[in-house]
Amino acid sequence: MTPLLLWLVSALLVLAGLAGSVLPVLPGAPFVFAGLALAAWIDSFERVGMGTLIVIGALAALSFAIDLVASVHGARRAGASKQALVGAGIGATLGALFGLLGLIVGPFLGAAVGQLIAGSDLLRAGRVGFGAWTGFLVGSVLKLVIGLAMVAIFVISYAF
Repeated sequence: MTPLLLWLVSALLVLAGLAGSVLPVLPGAPFVFAGLALAAWIDSFERVGMGTLIVIGALAALSFAIDLVASVHGARRAGASKQALVGAGIGATLGALFGLLGLIVGPFLGAAVGQLIAGSDLLRAGRVGFGAWTGFLVGSVLKLVIGLAMVAIFVISYAF
């Protein structure tokens, strides 16, 4: 492969990863890390070394942890049942298939339906749905910020 094609693949991985920060169907941080690691490799690690890649990898791991915790934490704070937690995950994943509106509505509906299945009333189910949605939103913003920080660290290391 030519270096230009490799740089293109690297850039596409990073862009897909940043999109994956808010789209649950794409592995955001792993894609960003893979793209940045490929970019470092293309340059034979001359400008971006292993120390920088370790920091970027640690940020990717942090992003993954946030992904696991954020929606669950938001739903749990609202008193979610296990069914609501499963519903929030299913709702976020299925919602991504329907674009931005699905991403906004999916976690809420999934958690609310799960809470209704668990036997709660509509008001409590709505609170749990809102909690899951809030957690999903906060988690997405944090993952996007971490993804951008990964890129910034790479760019600074590459430039200096």
